[in-house]
Amino acid sequence: MKNHLWDLAHIAHIELFTPKLEASTRFFTDIMGMSISAVKGDSVYLRAYDDYEHHTLKLTAHKHAGMKHFAWRAKSPEALERRVASLQKSGYGMGWNDGDIGHGPAYEYHSPSGHLTEIYFETEKYKSGAADTSALKNTASKFPARGINVRRIDHLNLFAKDVRAFRDFQLENLGGILTETIVDNLEDLNPKAVWFMVNSKSYDLAVTEDYLGMNDRFHHVTYAVNSREEVLIAADICLENGIFIETGPHKHTIQQTFFLYVYEPGGNRIEIANTTARLIVDPDYETVVWTLEERKKGQAWGLATVPSFHTKGTPMPEELD
Repeated sequence: MKNHLWDLAHIAHIELFTPKLEASTRFFTDIMGMSISAVKGDSVYLRAYDDYEHHTLKLTAHKHAGMKHFAWRAKSPEALERRVASLQKSGYGMGWNDGDIGHGPAYEYHSPSGHLTEIYFETEKYKSGAADTSALKNTASKFPARGINVRRIDHLNLFAKDVRAFRDFQLENLGGILTETIVDNLEDLNPKAVWFMVNSKSYDLAVTEDYLGMNDRFHHVTYAVNSREEVLIAADICLENGIFIETGPHKHTIQQTFFLYVYEPGGNRIEIANTTARLIVDPDYETVVWTLEERKKGQAWGLATVPSFHTKGTPMPEELD
């Protein structure tokens, strides 16, 4: 693995559509333990207690659930310039916007699967106040002691009709490393799912095949907690508050994440996870390849993957009629 592009710092934020803005906001504040950074029009901006930026989640009222856009933060102004130049040549670039609450100008583009994405560098770092300053100077804000107490945004998963096209576009124009992939077989190597790393964390973005053959669909966003025990407690909290649990807690085979999948009231899938201590620091790291046959064995342990995990995304076809 040579000549990697290392211009992306991390997944920065995601904007989710919700037809139930008030209920979705209560879920992320009261159940997930996040805090509101700002409210503007039909949008609410939120962050977890150790997210260093102004927000990592933007909820926007809409007729159906789904993702409006997600964003990368570049490592420097120069890195941003390089990625924009590549995106402009790719044919998927759209142009600059003026930014949003919490960050400066951003360059917009569409992925080959139609997902609206932006990349920026200038950002507003969260400044805690008297009510939420942590006793620990190296934590962005006080531990909330509320609900699940998610710590930070971890990663994003998208559906794609053509996983190969997304993979090639990402590596050629945005960079990082393909840490793991699922392929149909070891002869044809047609990708069915891919995981991208842009820092020492094993992945910030996953893209999986859309079994319905659609484009521009959202699978889930993941917020991290401090321990596996907290994922178990999260399941109890969701149970007691009428939050639908799709599957988990289990342990993923791929990336070894300990996870719980639930649906927020607006209809979007949310993952609460502990990623264990797994980091990738090997400079000669080689992509781990799994076949569909190997993946039929299911999770590392726990129940088998539920069918809805491969077909349920937002929006669903009937919501677009």
